[in-house]
Order: sequence, then C-alpha cells, then structure tokens
Amino acid sequence: MTLSVMPVGHSTNMVGLPTALLASPTYNDSPVALHIAGVRETNRGLFSLLEACEDAESAARIFQDYVEVAFGLHETPLPPQAGRRRYRASYLRLLRGWAFDCSTAAGAVLKGWVESRFGLFPTWHREPLRRLLSPAWMHYVEEKMTPRFHNNAIYSQLDLLYEFCQWRLQRFPLASGRHLMLYRGVYRHDLPSAAQTDPRAPLLVHLNNLSSFSNDRRVGEAFGDCLLLARVPLTKILFFNALLPHHMLKGESEFLVIGGAYRVRPIPL
Repeated sequence: MTLSVMPVGHSTNMVGLPTALLASPTYNDSPVALHIAGVRETNRGLFSLLEACEDAESAARIFQDYVEVAFGLHETPLPPQAGRRRYRASYLRLLRGWAFDCSTAAGAVLKGWVESRFGLFPTWHREPLRRLLSPAWMHYVEEKMTPRFHNNAIYSQLDLLYEFCQWRLQRFPLASGRHLMLYRGVYRHDLPSAAQTDPRAPLLVHLNNLSSFSNDRRVGEAFGDCLLLARVPLTKILFFNALLPHHMLKGESEFLVIGGAYRVRPIPL
C-alpha cells in the first residue's frame, strides 16, 4: 500500500499523458479524459450503435454481443476427436478469476493490461514487487503471459471494456462531477506509519496498478479493520458492478480502479 521503491512505470503508454502524471495525486485530483489510442476509431460501428441506445441496459447488451462476435467468444469448442481444444481467453473469464483471487494468472493479465496501456507498474502480485527482474517480478511476468489467459487478443478485449466503461459513465452517469467516493477495506498495520499515530489523518497511499473498491461501505468493512475512503476519478475506472448484466463481481458492488498515488481518508472500524 505504501510507495514502491520501483520506478512508477514505463516511459510510454497508450493514453497520451506522461506516466508519472497519471500516477500522481495531481492527476487524481484534477483528471482529464483518457482514451486508449485507436480503440474507438477502429470500432466505430460499436460506438455508433451505442449512441442510439436510450438506456444503459440496452447498451450493455449491444456491447456484450459485439465483443462476443468480434472475438469468437460464442463459438462452440471443437469436439475431442478434432484434436486439442483451443482455450479462448475472454474478458469475462478474467473478471471471474479476479473475483476469486486477484493474485492468480487472471489477475496478472489484468495488471499487465494496465501496465501496457497506462504505463503503471504493479506493486503487488502474490507478494510485494519491489524490484524489476527480481524473482517476484519474473513470476508476475510469467503469469501475465500465460497462454491460458493471454490469447485471443485479450488486451484488445480489455481496451473495449475500458472504452465502453468510459462511454457509459459519460452517457449514463453514476454521479455528477468527475469523481466517485469509493471504499476499500485494509488492515491498519499495512498503512504508512503516519496512520499509526493519527488513525484519521489524511494519507497519501500508492495503490497497486489495479485495485478493488466498492461503493458500499458495508462491503469494505468485511475486508479489514480500517476503511479507506478515496475520491476516484471516473477516468480510472475499468469496470463496475452495474456495467454489464452478467458477471462475477456483482455481489460485492465492486469497482476495478486503476492505481497510482491517491489521497485517502482512513476510517477506523
């Protein structure tokens, strides 16, 4: 949860702002729109259909149908006698894997996507990632490239998910303004030392490059002895529980939030 000794991230990314700025509290306090280069331009048909939608539910159905067809997610696997079955990676399978354990290979692929598109290094995967090329880092790299989850243009699927999420937040807002107030449950012993002396003092914490939050305080309370209340930019939301009709994250009112340094308010329980 504290600042990493590793560099913040890559010198380049695919959203057109310096990675150091994206990782900073300055950006999180005053965000500007982000778009992954080329995604909307190469999927004009999808976004034209979305603009004609009168409600969020019909837009979600159109999005899921489009991705299913574009990436062959609807295709029936070959019968056993036809040879080895090919596993088609799917953004929904990644969300399912994240719901069970964010430090699995599915979680590594999601963190790898954030690293690739936004330039932000992860700071945790099964254990702290404190140094590039360390054993922990190499294990993360191995898992994020595992062919079980990293095939079928999975990063392109996630690109569309992010852009659809951003479109949805603009077209059918969850709240006014450019931020949402979200909760994350943590344990106080994982917080910076300042929190030990004044447990309610505002903190600057460096989140993993992808982290789970909730808009339901009761959910956050189930995951630690302290809540962090963060003002999260809409532009750093990859996914939220009401975005799609069918997925594994609905039960916890979950939001997947792209990381960096956030100013948060601890709420001891």
